This record gives sequence, C-alpha cells and structure tokens, in this order.
Amino acid sequence: MKIDLLANQQQFINEVSEMVYKEFVVKAGSEMEFKDVVHYFSNTTDYSFPITLVAFENGECFGTVSIVENDLKVRNMYKPWLASLYIKPEYRGKGVGKMLIDKTISVASELGCNELYLRTEGASDYYRNRGWSYLETISDEKYERIDVFKINCE
Repeated sequence: MKIDLLANQQQFINEVSEMVYKEFVVKAGSEMEFKDVVHYFSNTTDYSFPITLVAFENGECFGTVSIVENDLKVRNMYKPWLASLYIKPEYRGKGVGKMLIDKTISVASELGCNELYLRTEGASDYYRNRGWSYLETISDEKYERIDVFKINCE
C-alpha cells in the first residue's frame, strides 16, 4: 500500500470527494453541494493547506485524510488540523488509518508545524490509543459535543 498526496494522484479526486461528502458533509447536515467538494479537493496542494493524502494500491483508493489550517471555528488558535480521516469499511482494522495518520504527522512536521490538532465527535478512544493528548471538550455552533486532541509533530 502507498500513501501519497492527492495532488500527485488526481485520478482519486472524485472518489475522495464522494467519501468525504457522504461521511462528513451529508452527515453534518451541511448544504454544501457535491460539486463544491470536488472543487475543494481539486485544489489541494503539496506545500500549503489544505493538503490531502490518499492510501491506495493497484489503482484502488482505500482511504483519505487532510491537513487544514482550521477545523473548528471556536478554536482558531489551534493550527493546523488533521481532518476528514476516512477509511472505506472493508479496509478498516488493517492499519490504513494508522499509516495515513503517521504520514499526516510527518507532512505537518516537514512544513515546520510543531503540533497537529484534531476534533472528533465519536472516536476519542481511537486517538487516545494512538498517542494523541486530550485537550478539551467543547460545543460548536451546532452544540455538539466535540473532543479536541493534539499531538507533537517532532
């Protein structure tokens, strides 16, 4: 399995867009349209945020993750963020998520970031078990319970 920048693997833009749209946009009740998600992922880069990574092999995409400048408006002092980690169900439990997270931390470090943050509404144990430090639980404009974590990139 390989992990690479979506900017280098543009054949996966529509597939990544579909995964993120279904898992994060639709479930959040956002009014963002699918074409806007495709446009967003068509403009990810390798040197500034947003940056998106993909896990793939033999032409098949297994999952994705992004690094964004901010993923929680009420905590704009935390930067940058790991965002939109998604692994296709049939590939979960096989280390794909760990590989994507490790590469995300590495990319953030290469860009000079000392820390990386994330938000989760239901996967706190997953991140605790992978060395992320719990910072706080807050609510956003939708009054959801959101756990915020960070990890050192050094």
